[in-house]
Amino acid sequence: MEHISQPSTLPSRTAHADAGNNTGPLVIVTILFFMWGLLTALNDVLIPHLKALYTLTYVQAMMVQFCFFGAYAIVSLPAGVLIKKLGYQNGAVAGLVIAAAGCALFYPASQSGYGLFLLGFFVLAAGITILQVAANPYVTVLGAPQTASSRLSLTQAFNSLGTTIAPTLGGILILSGAALGATELAQLPEAQQVAYRAAQAASVQKPYLALAGALLLLAVLFFFARLPAIDHDDGSAPHLESGAARSVLTHPHLLMGAIGIFLYVGGEVSIGSFLINFIGEPNIAALSAADAAHYVSYYWGGAMIGRFIGFAVMRYVSPGKALAFNAAVSIALVLVAIFGHGQAAMWAILAVGLCNSIMFPTIFSMALYRLGRFTGQASGILCMAIVGGAVVPFIQGAVADTVGLQWSFVIPALCYAFILYFGLRFAGLYLDGEQA
Repeated sequence: MEHISQPSTLPSRTAHADAGNNTGPLVIVTILFFMWGLLTALNDVLIPHLKALYTLTYVQAMMVQFCFFGAYAIVSLPAGVLIKKLGYQNGAVAGLVIAAAGCALFYPASQSGYGLFLLGFFVLAAGITILQVAANPYVTVLGAPQTASSRLSLTQAFNSLGTTIAPTLGGILILSGAALGATELAQLPEAQQVAYRAAQAASVQKPYLALAGALLLLAVLFFFARLPAIDHDDGSAPHLESGAARSVLTHPHLLMGAIGIFLYVGGEVSIGSFLINFIGEPNIAALSAADAAHYVSYYWGGAMIGRFIGFAVMRYVSPGKALAFNAAVSIALVLVAIFGHGQAAMWAILAVGLCNSIMFPTIFSMALYRLGRFTGQASGILCMAIVGGAVVPFIQGAVADTVGLQWSFVIPALCYAFILYFGLRFAGLYLDGEQA
């Protein structure tokens, strides 16, 4: 999930070691990108699992994403203060330990209730947020400056690999048991219902304890890794040519870009969150949760493939036009999913993942265009806009409870409509060196 790998202000001074000495640390950092992609996409498996387990409404089930992505809004600023105090390397270690604690909370949650699961999601996301703020800059310093973009592409690819593998892996480890419907469960004696719920809840224990152990191991490796020091020169960025602005939000492309990030992340996460339930609908594919989970990997895998296609196409097409095209196609695909049925509706919604591929980095870079010394502040605003992943699924959940799951996909369609407008509004960006 590319929006999870937030761009960072590039270090202005650092002592680069030779490539051979950087191989080990780069491998560790790349694994970090893979892990937070994996952990984020596993939510798409846990949401339908917890919904069935605790007989939740869609709004209640979407509290998972509300707590998870809400951590970005709450923890981002404190994370920056923590990193400033501890340093980037120790900050990354702290993020890994906190994320491990979040995973470990799933064990007592499985023996307690839904509320403790939500706390676990928040703690896990808080650790990931700190980890991102600390770890992203290392991609730029682990080698020569001129190859920094290629290293970032590599780590982003592994982040996408994590999001692609997670649904299938989660389906095997968590959803593999035979799940009973609400009607079937109600027909069982009360004692058997209690035993069934306990067994279903326990299915998350081993996978998340294993993830906690893996995160702690990475924390140890990161603590002992010999990483170059990072030093930022806050005064090196150029001033805006239009003069000093009192607020970065006076720049329309940034303000609209922040709204675009909010809606894009919200739309992408919302679709992923409802996919298993959508594919399980009788008029779509009527698949079990375990079988549907495999198809969610196509959604996230499409984003990974589309990134490579976008890299080639956007060398010749302006970012705004490419963004508008992908948004328009996404709207068309979502409408097919809303009004269609069967395989056509299923594959249409899965294909939206392919269109998502370029959206986050394109909106992000367009929003930061020629902001000069305000770039760092603007980047923080855009990263906080990721909280859309908490809000939009919650809204779609309310619509799904009211008018039905299939019609609720009008919410992400509206998100893509704004992104289409943003792309067209700034379609000339980068072409003439001026804002459109």
